[in-house]
Amino acid sequence: MIPVRTPFFLPYFYPSLLWRIPSEKKEIYLTFDDGPVEGPTEFVLEILAQHNCTATFFCIGDNIRKYPQIFGKILTAGHTVANHTYNHLNGWRTPIRAYVENIEKCKEEILRHSNGNAAGKMLFRPPYGRITYSQIKALADYRIVMWDVLTRDFDSAVPAEACLRGSIRATRNGSIVLFHDSVKAEKRMNYVLPRFISYFKERGFQFKALRG
Repeated sequence: MIPVRTPFFLPYFYPSLLWRIPSEKKEIYLTFDDGPVEGPTEFVLEILAQHNCTATFFCIGDNIRKYPQIFGKILTAGHTVANHTYNHLNGWRTPIRAYVENIEKCKEEILRHSNGNAAGKMLFRPPYGRITYSQIKALADYRIVMWDVLTRDFDSAVPAEACLRGSIRATRNGSIVLFHDSVKAEKRMNYVLPRFISYFKERGFQFKALRG
């Protein structure tokens, strides 16, 4: 069973990584991994626009190359774009030099298509959440972002309703919540995301983007 909320001890082992924004305010930080792609990313943008929410998109460089127009829509809507490697690399299985080079390649793709709208310290999220201490040290120029709530929208064994209930139960003030704008997660994400946003907006929460 994949835990929905990040185990409390992980931030102690990796204190330099961002897991949550501690706050007394009713604020939630939606994040989306693995886009941009046709279909799921466009659905996410529509839902966010309907609810007047901003979010953070951790983009795969090769997907930016394939779908620059969708990437442009993310920027135009005022969301934050961030780095998720060029090829969705597993840090535990990738040598430091190759890992950093792949991240830099993604950064180049982001800057090429952002026209300066990706200013500030670039955010980075390691695919699968897998990164070594040495890789963290080598990425000092990035703000490395993990998550407080894993929605499990990627897991076909989890029914959409269970995904929604678990995500709502785990979310708190300042939570960084991880969804996926990917084909694999599309069915569950399409069900969960609008209901998740509606639930918390009815309770006075705001949805904000992370900033570098």
